[in-house]
Amino acid sequence: MKYKAVVFDMDGTLLDTLADLGDAMNRVLEQHGFAPHPINAYRQFVGSGAGQLVARALPAHEQHEDLKKRCLQAFLREYEAGWRIKTCLYEGVPELLDALAARNIPMAVLTNKPQDFAELCMREFLSRWDFALTVGQMPGVPVKPDPAGPRQVIRHLGVQPDEILYLGDTDVDMFTAVNAGMHPVGVLWGFRPEQELLESGAAATLAHPMELLRFLD
Repeated sequence: MKYKAVVFDMDGTLLDTLADLGDAMNRVLEQHGFAPHPINAYRQFVGSGAGQLVARALPAHEQHEDLKKRCLQAFLREYEAGWRIKTCLYEGVPELLDALAARNIPMAVLTNKPQDFAELCMREFLSRWDFALTVGQMPGVPVKPDPAGPRQVIRHLGVQPDEILYLGDTDVDMFTAVNAGMHPVGVLWGFRPEQELLESGAAATLAHPMELLRFLD
């Protein structure tokens, strides 16, 4: 199969954002009198958008809609104040992006991160590379794994879905690729284990970013 484009998830795939996300939410929890979580716990909380992150982090007996709404707004404020303190590109990602650019492979980002924050991260950490499109969580567009966002990316890239490699680190990402007809590739340096990726439809997994080139050489 000749793959003609690569679409990336952002958090846990291109960028290690876990500490900044977890620190922001923990500040919100403490403001409301709840115990914070270990940062590693946020590996299971992220991936389905900011609203789900908040709901998963709140205590099970505190799932009131009004509280979730207030905590979501507080989380967005806290994350805005600290989104780039500890966030960084994963080892090997710059080399992979350089290699894809040298091959003139079109690239895009499809994430459940709110669009404003996705664009901030693109400018701060990924501006060296020419991405065709960045699609994040925005009003009127269902979050992954709904195929609406992926279809927007596919149309923009102008290639067939099965000609696209989609890289992600969670079950949501693999379901997204499967739902949209893209080739699902799970990354093992992110937030979730290999078993989850395989059970969710990953056709392949990568231990290091540069391993992706085997699909293109």
